[in-house]
Amino acid sequence: MLEIIRASQVNIMIFLSGCCGLLVILLRYTSTMSKRRKHALVFMEGSSMLLLISDCLAYAYRGDVSPLGYWVTRISNFLVFFLTLFIIHTFTLYMMDLYRTEADIALPKRLIFCEVAFLLGELYVIISPFADLIYTFDENNQYHRMPGFVVFAVVALGITVLHLSCIIQYRKYLKRRITFSLILFTLVPIISSMLQVALYGVSLTNISIVGVVVLLYIFEVINMNETIERANRLEIQMLRKEQKKIQSLFAQTAQALASSIDAKDEYTHGHSDRVAEYSMIIAKKSGMTMEECNNIYFSALLHDVGKIGVPDEIINKKGRLTDEEYAAIKLHPTIGARILDNISEMPYLSLGAKYHHERYDGKGYPEGLSGEDIPTVARIIAVADSYDAMTSNRSYRAPLTQAEVRDEIMKGVGKQFDPMYAMIMIRLIDSDTDYQMREPEDEKKTGFILIHNNNKPMDKAL
Repeated sequence: MLEIIRASQVNIMIFLSGCCGLLVILLRYTSTMSKRRKHALVFMEGSSMLLLISDCLAYAYRGDVSPLGYWVTRISNFLVFFLTLFIIHTFTLYMMDLYRTEADIALPKRLIFCEVAFLLGELYVIISPFADLIYTFDENNQYHRMPGFVVFAVVALGITVLHLSCIIQYRKYLKRRITFSLILFTLVPIISSMLQVALYGVSLTNISIVGVVVLLYIFEVINMNETIERANRLEIQMLRKEQKKIQSLFAQTAQALASSIDAKDEYTHGHSDRVAEYSMIIAKKSGMTMEECNNIYFSALLHDVGKIGVPDEIINKKGRLTDEEYAAIKLHPTIGARILDNISEMPYLSLGAKYHHERYDGKGYPEGLSGEDIPTVARIIAVADSYDAMTSNRSYRAPLTQAEVRDEIMKGVGKQFDPMYAMIMIRLIDSDTDYQMREPEDEKKTGFILIHNNNKPMDKAL
């Protein structure tokens, strides 16, 4: 097994160095992590790639007494030691950013001490080739460790132990997965260094360092994706809450406007509410989506907004209207459309206001449209509006009986009303055996309930 590892270690190092190079490229285009952490990972992956390349060259040219072998072995071995400490330094920078951003705690002083130890260690590595402190080469260009290697090992191990102590102490401030990756980064190289003594000739320490560096990036990507997903979920939740607030505000504003319109006429209290409710029920029964039903509801709620522009004395006149007064009343669809045209995001509002007095046979106003040229929302409102007018008190009459209302709706099928929506209203009338679908006797009472023949609720007011 050991011989297989020795024979394959160069291929393993080349593979891992290629992985590190690829990760450097990926990090270059990563924009979802902090700059400090990104830079720390870029330097970590890049240094790991160079570390393995240097280690491969050191093995390849060991014992080569040519001038090229002389320089390659010395430069590559220097880089192995220099980059080993540098990778540990980049891990310190990575931890610093984690504690600043993820844990949001004061920077542990031990990490600052790690940086000081790193600088002293690198200075020791730089001096070593000139004083044969860490390693030396014999006349056959063979590498040999020197007693000063222990100093280098103590510095590297000491920094790693300080890392581990910080990780353990502040583990509750970080996610478990991140903490696990940090522990791996510290423990695996320590364990592999111990095994390195027994497995001479295998670069187990360097391979393990680079391996955990790659794992660290993988864990960071997983953490980053989870953070993005969580942020997206929160953003969606906030947008939904905001949307609900806007919808609620619009509903309240529309309701207030409808109430102010109905208040102009002492005989039409709740008219707009009831027309909106009837219209929505007709829309549901015709198979429309909930969004379409809601659109029709609000369009019907504001269908009479144009009455704001009609003088109160005409609206509340108890006697018969003159031709001039009736002409003024007939302007309210056009006035309403002009008002609601300003709500460009909801064009259906103005369609209901403008065309709800058109007739299916083309004899309505203001434009004399006929059949399906009349917008769907207006055809539905026309049925609901007429029904409520017949089932409510007026200055000139009491509500019609249910049979009379049904007859009038039937007479208007294909003439005043769209046949499909008129027949839906007929079915609603037939199911309302107690005649509850009308203006309440108590004007302060709001809403209504439609019932089946089995006396169970069928539709309720919104």
